[in-house]
Amino acid sequence: MKNWVLKKFDDLDARELYAILQLRHEVFVVEQNCVFQDADDKDFSCLHLMAWQDGKLVAYSRIAPPGKIYAEASIGRVVTSPALRKKGLGKELMELSLKEIEKRYGPVPVKLGAQLYLKKFYTDLGFLQAGPPYLEDGIEHIEMFARKNPK
Repeated sequence: MKNWVLKKFDDLDARELYAILQLRHEVFVVEQNCVFQDADDKDFSCLHLMAWQDGKLVAYSRIAPPGKIYAEASIGRVVTSPALRKKGLGKELMELSLKEIEKRYGPVPVKLGAQLYLKKFYTDLGFLQAGPPYLEDGIEHIEMFARKNPK
């Protein structure tokens, strides 16, 4: 059973922050073999959506209000534990992230920078590609916008 938690940065405790950084590094740095500056000073103004299961962080996203990372609201650092992939957790994470944006900011546009190999995942959630692929930290990405937020 998953326990979903949403917190502002200043409300995270040390163990939660450690678990977030640990999961982000496990996937984005180690698994994807990508050296990049994960601690980018953007976490402070974002909301942090976490899924906990059996005391372990299993999914996470960073939700930014409009004007903080992009002009639009955005979802980033979307990550699920490698041990729990292909079970619908990523879809649930994104749907909850989109719902939280609509709840807090209204029916605003949502933008994300997606790794190109995840295009179908985001397209299935209602996102549309908005430009050509580009390299970020050595990985092909595309900008995508949500058609609509789920109700």
